[in-house]
Amino acid sequence: MKQLLPRNSFGCPYLLLAPMEGVGDRSFRKAMASIGGFDEACAEFLRVPMHAHIPSLSEQYVAGETDPIPLAAQVMGSDPELMAEMARALAEKGAPRIDLNCGCPSNTVTGKGAGSSLLKDPNLLYEIAKAMVDAVDVPVTAKLRSGFTDTSLFKENILAAQESGIAFLTLHPRTKEEGYGPPARWDLIAKAKSLLKIPVVGNGDIASVEGAHQVLKETKCDALMIGRGALMNPWIFQEIKASFSKEPFERPKNGLEIYLRTFAADLTEEMPIRNRIGKLKQLMGFYFKGSDVLLAKRSEMLKRDYASTQEFVEQTLVALNY
Repeated sequence: MKQLLPRNSFGCPYLLLAPMEGVGDRSFRKAMASIGGFDEACAEFLRVPMHAHIPSLSEQYVAGETDPIPLAAQVMGSDPELMAEMARALAEKGAPRIDLNCGCPSNTVTGKGAGSSLLKDPNLLYEIAKAMVDAVDVPVTAKLRSGFTDTSLFKENILAAQESGIAFLTLHPRTKEEGYGPPARWDLIAKAKSLLKIPVVGNGDIASVEGAHQVLKETKCDALMIGRGALMNPWIFQEIKASFSKEPFERPKNGLEIYLRTFAADLTEEMPIRNRIGKLKQLMGFYFKGSDVLLAKRSEMLKRDYASTQEFVEQTLVALNY
């Protein structure tokens, strides 16, 4: 059986690009794949509502999207039978791994008993995950927050997930109620690691090489998943790997251009030009947060009008002296 979450020859842990609703879409994943550095990506969740038409819903997942980097699928729902059926459909479409979303904090989602709502009922979490595990031959995993309103069911939730037979667990150590506000509690990743026999992937507030090493030191987690840190610094995965190999890493001179042009090229013409420009501004809005020097130019870039995505890319590269 293929080893999950293998470290590389220099001891660098397996690095995963996080699924992120709203910002971590196909265009972003393709742009990140053009840079590389991470070992696996995960698509944003596919919501499986009651009475879902599984065949059409599963068509939204495209296995080869980030080739040669594998792309896992993520699903979210509250009905074990439907979730198992969805897992089978995604496995048939080539998903190398299927992840159960137990962390989305959106009120629209949690109001229907999905996402982080599962953290209120460890038994239901177990039933859904077990149904998915039993339905497919590929690894099933789960991504959890530390709780819904508080962490009172933290131990019960992570043990229920393990008991279901999942291959590994990813923990974002904030509750649903906390959203993305307070600092991630890495001590809870360490607690999960001490309680579980399956691998634990650490996620949350990993925005630098130093942060990556610190979370590994504090938690002893088996792998790292990075989301917003990659939006602010698309080369973070390469920088982390270089820190283990002790080889110097310099961002390629045309790296930002490739990243931006790949993102822009994937924005379909069916999308109104205003929306395409908005997506580019959103992407670069995160990128400009990556340093104080860039942040000073952020307001000017976001306020400016652009006639095309090409003009946005060109002017942005000029503004950044590329």
